[in-house]
Amino acid sequence: MMKIQILGTGCPKCKKLAENTEAAARTLGIEYEIEKVTDISDIMKFGVMITPALAVDGEVKVVGKIPSPEEIERFLA
Repeated sequence: MMKIQILGTGCPKCKKLAENTEAAARTLGIEYEIEKVTDISDIMKFGVMITPALAVDGEVKVVGKIPSPEEIERFLA
C-alpha cells in the first residue's frame, strides 16, 4: 500500500492538494493511504519550508504548489 502524505496546516491550498491527490490515486486504482501532516515540526522534518507539499512513501515530490491530478498521477505511477 502506498503512503501519501499531504504536508500543510490545513489551508485552502492544502485541501485542494488533498483533493487532487485523491482524484489521481482513484484514477490509477492503486491501494493508498492518505495522511495529513499538519504539525509544523513534523513538516520541517521532511525539509519542507513552504506548504503545501506532497510526499509519497516518505519522499517529498512537490513543494509550494498545487499540481493537477494528471501531474500527481506521474508521481504515483
